[in-house]
Amino acid sequence: MSGLTDFTTLDGALLRYRLLAYTVGVGLAILVFVGIPLQVAGYPQLVQILGPIHGVFYIVYLLLALDLARRARFSLAEMAAMVGAGFVPVLAFVIERRVTRQVRSGDITPWQLPAWLRRDQSPAGPATPAASPTAPAPGAHDDRR
Repeated sequence: MSGLTDFTTLDGALLRYRLLAYTVGVGLAILVFVGIPLQVAGYPQLVQILGPIHGVFYIVYLLLALDLARRARFSLAEMAAMVGAGFVPVLAFVIERRVTRQVRSGDITPWQLPAWLRRDQSPAGPATPAASPTAPAPGAHDDRR
């Protein structure tokens, strides 16, 4: 099983995400660069038709982006960029290329809690006992005679 119907692999999730990223990106570009000027000129029909269609595709895009982000263990900032790509014209194409490049390169790090939320260690690392200021370091020459 491969392609769009492969719901078990990262490659299937990437393909579905890419398809919807392009769909949402093209729809948003048409809305902003064609629909809004036509609406301002007194012809709101394109925005009235394409706006809700873009909204439905954007919701599906969000679900697929979150699925890919979960499978690829993206950071919160990467997920936010994927979500924001549906709001800013042309950004969907830029983010899609970056996400695709990252997934295909295998540059995926496992997700973990931020250091400040972990209980097992502090952000600075494990504490080490401080050396005594009066005792010389091991192997050091002591001149205090």
